[in-house]
Amino acid sequence: MAALIIAFPTIIAQEYLVTATGKLTPIKTISELQNHEKTKYYTIQKFYIDKKNIGVLNTSEISGKNNAHFNMLIYIAIPILEKATDTSKYECKYWLGKKYSSQISNHLSNTEKSIRFKEFASTIEQEFKHTNFNQFTYLEITGNTEDHDNFNEAIEENTQYDFNKPILLEAHEKPFKNRNGKKLTWFFGTLGSGLLVWLIILVFLKLQPKKNRKSQIEKTFKISSLKETFDFLIPREGFYITPILINLNLIIFIIMVFSGFGFISFKGKDLLELGANFRPLVAQGQYWRLLTSTFLHGGLMHVLSNMVGLYIVGLFLEPILGKTKYLLIYVSTGIFGSLNSVWWHEATVSIGASGAIFGLYGLFIALLLFKVFPPQLSKAFLTFSLIFVGYNLVMGLMGNIDNAAHIGGLVSGFIIGCAMSSRLREQVERDNN
Repeated sequence: MAALIIAFPTIIAQEYLVTATGKLTPIKTISELQNHEKTKYYTIQKFYIDKKNIGVLNTSEISGKNNAHFNMLIYIAIPILEKATDTSKYECKYWLGKKYSSQISNHLSNTEKSIRFKEFASTIEQEFKHTNFNQFTYLEITGNTEDHDNFNEAIEENTQYDFNKPILLEAHEKPFKNRNGKKLTWFFGTLGSGLLVWLIILVFLKLQPKKNRKSQIEKTFKISSLKETFDFLIPREGFYITPILINLNLIIFIIMVFSGFGFISFKGKDLLELGANFRPLVAQGQYWRLLTSTFLHGGLMHVLSNMVGLYIVGLFLEPILGKTKYLLIYVSTGIFGSLNSVWWHEATVSIGASGAIFGLYGLFIALLLFKVFPPQLSKAFLTFSLIFVGYNLVMGLMGNIDNAAHIGGLVSGFIIGCAMSSRLREQVERDNN
């Protein structure tokens, strides 16, 4: 509760700071921008918008619950020059970015999507021709966002001008004083409501004596050494493959980060180039994507949540299965999850180790139901596993998550677990005796 109370106002405050910081700098010509101290917002008296020599990028992305939406995107980069005669030059440093978007159902066929995109592009072309881009109140320098990267690609598509570290700007028609909207009101509203809830909790919550509370905290959070902190990453007898898989996934994620693909999240097209699962490409014979996609992740929270889930289930399954069987089940259920994703989604970029991890949880649930583990363990961890699986499946219904891969891995793992349960139960009983 405390984390949520802190998180919501903090997120709103960050959004407020993005728009609130930075002063408005008046300049006479666009070329003076580089001679002034860098700020975020500018007003310009003299400039020329060259609508004839633009750069255009057509792209798309998928969003919504169960990847239900297909977003059609057109990024247009328009040269900003000092005067009309500058069109004879072969270099342009300043560009005005304009983004157009429209959303259709992702369940349409590829042919229908292509037709819709052509209609969308034709409409945007007419709208662009009749838009007066000279009418704006102020310009804003575009930050380091995914849109900025797409605009840079649009700039590369222009055939008239060379560019070296182009500066991208966004035009605003509303008054400068209205740029923050109601963010500040929302900040104080969420902060006040959160503090009120916390006050009610403190009033009615019975606290422990200080001496008991202190001893429990010290006992819970005591870390004896750095080695113990990262012990889960070190392979050892009975727990060998799981740390290697965790390390491999983390190393691939770190390489992607240092390669400039992102950190919090990655672009679908970059993931596609690195080996993401995608039905049209798999159908063309790129079957290796069924495996490589299980070692790619969409961002920081994606890889962390998956590795925590893998670590927990690996603690129980790897010792009883052994290295070879454990690895084979991990890989095979991951591939089954990818196959189910390809079968279910017509054109969705799918990545993540969750298909393989769900496969291990499916096997774990089967072994718990067939009483391979001791009764005192079975009840507690069967409940935990069902909650883990149920929570992730529900989250899959609410966001841009590939539940098809989850279900494919889960079902295949459960079937394998049912087939192996009697032999493993005999093995456990023999080891205990």
